[in-house]
Amino acid sequence: MWTSLSSLNEGAEDISQACINALFLCVSLFRLKDLEVAELRDSDVHVKMLAAPINPADINMIQGTYAILSPLPAVGGNEGVGEVLEVGRRVTALKPGDWVIPAAAGVGTWRTQGVFPEEMLLKVPSDIPVLCAATLSVNPCTAYRMLADFETLAPGDSVIQNAANSGVGQAVIQIAKASGIKTINVVRDRPDLPKLVERLMALGADHVITEEMLRKPEMKDIFKSIPKPRLALNCVGGKSTTEMLRHLQPKGTMVTYGGMAKQPVMVPVSTFIFRDVRLRGFWMTQWKKDHAQDQESLTSMMDALCQLIRRGQLTAPACTEVPLQDYKAALEATMKPFASSKQILLF
Repeated sequence: MWTSLSSLNEGAEDISQACINALFLCVSLFRLKDLEVAELRDSDVHVKMLAAPINPADINMIQGTYAILSPLPAVGGNEGVGEVLEVGRRVTALKPGDWVIPAAAGVGTWRTQGVFPEEMLLKVPSDIPVLCAATLSVNPCTAYRMLADFETLAPGDSVIQNAANSGVGQAVIQIAKASGIKTINVVRDRPDLPKLVERLMALGADHVITEEMLRKPEMKDIFKSIPKPRLALNCVGGKSTTEMLRHLQPKGTMVTYGGMAKQPVMVPVSTFIFRDVRLRGFWMTQWKKDHAQDQESLTSMMDALCQLIRRGQLTAPACTEVPLQDYKAALEATMKPFASSKQILLF
């Protein structure tokens, strides 16, 4: 008997006789619910989910603070990988056994199975590790685009980033390393700092410093061996942003893609006038919308990332694998301060 996910509407016409477990968001309450499989229409794809991460954006959606909010009740999760079980008769690009990831946010990946329109899915190779595939569409893509789209970087150039231990930060380190670009990685001070520094250096980080070190004269020593960065990547905001900007080259660019401190980006007027820095923003969801008719850009990015994965130059972030039924513990772990491991739901 097949299992898949539909809505909480018991009277929906496209319900068949199979049931599954799904993690549902109902206002502020999460619960597992058994639902029946939707009918497979001509352009639909029946997918068995393999793994799906819990990302900060997922928590923001739960809190109602994200730019995309699904009508409630809704299935949580925007990222993950699944295996195709069956396709409708008009589906041409996918076949049973293929691995797929969501083509856009809002699909709802915290489920054991689902029936989706073909256009909502993107095929990925099945010869890469499942955790890499499950975490491919958000963090590595964000890192790739920020490194490629805002400054023309060459081997030997440098990039500075805060929240360097985040999923995006780890991907930035590895993609930059593969391109010969140096990284200066800023993290918050914490009890296990030496362990974190060791882990980031093992990924290919050139320098790992705390936010307090950003303000110290010793920062000049770093730039004796590498040039000042032309690109800064900001996921924090507040004072971290201001201090990081001090080390950016004139006419350099700072890209903001997150705001973990929940504080505004603060930039001295002199930074604009005398150093002519540029401030930009980036949101992977918007990039996908803007390039919806440019499949070549999306395909070439995915191919490049998968090649890095195959060569061992890009790995999944530090992960904790959690069975779906233990979702409460996974959510709690995600929201703890200094979380250093991404929670991955397994189905």
